[in-house]
Amino acid sequence: MKLFVGLGNPGGKYARNRHNIGFMAVDRIAGDHGFGPWKSKFQGQIAEGRLGSEKVLLLKPGTFMNRSGQSVGEAMRFYKLDSTDVTVLHDELDLAPGKVRVKAGGGHAGHNGLRSVHDHIGAAYDRVRLGIGHPGRKELVSGYVLHDFARADEDWLEDVLRGVSDGAPHLAAGDGGKFMNAVALRTAPPRSSTTLKAKTPAEAGGRPAAPEAEPDTRSAMQKLLDKFR
Repeated sequence: MKLFVGLGNPGGKYARNRHNIGFMAVDRIAGDHGFGPWKSKFQGQIAEGRLGSEKVLLLKPGTFMNRSGQSVGEAMRFYKLDSTDVTVLHDELDLAPGKVRVKAGGGHAGHNGLRSVHDHIGAAYDRVRLGIGHPGRKELVSGYVLHDFARADEDWLEDVLRGVSDGAPHLAAGDGGKFMNAVALRTAPPRSSTTLKAKTPAEAGGRPAAPEAEPDTRSAMQKLLDKFR
């Protein structure tokens, strides 16, 4: 079994906050892949289902961001999972909006939700870093992450959530490369390689070009004699 954890804060007040993009991602996975209904357990909300051949438990901690690890640790111990079976999906200030990266292990980079997960299960878990951008100054971070996504963010946010959901079976199988490819097909689809054939003036709706006159190659003397004939 794999445990996918979306980080966020519970309650309608926070539902569309930038800090809650992890909740949004696991909600999209649950809806797109036919997971069971959300149930209250492990100090949070869980939904069970399958991604490819893997049984997966989705978890949204209800302990608020700063204590997310309590819920994650409880679920992991109940199912006798190792921390390497856990993937945490979370907002990432250090990535531009719409950018997604996968990472195995590492530090928490000051993210309070990750800090709590570290405290309860250690650092050896996988992460899906969902870029939300940075407000520019440290003192603005709290207000920025606890503010709803702007209307201008809706298109890229939808692409990211769809891409994460598309790639979720690869993520469950441990194939980060295929997961990232699935995300990229939504967030940066390849352009068509077909080039348009140049149209003739007539095809373009204009007048056909007049044929070029053949050059007059007669000598000056021949031209003069022709006048008196």
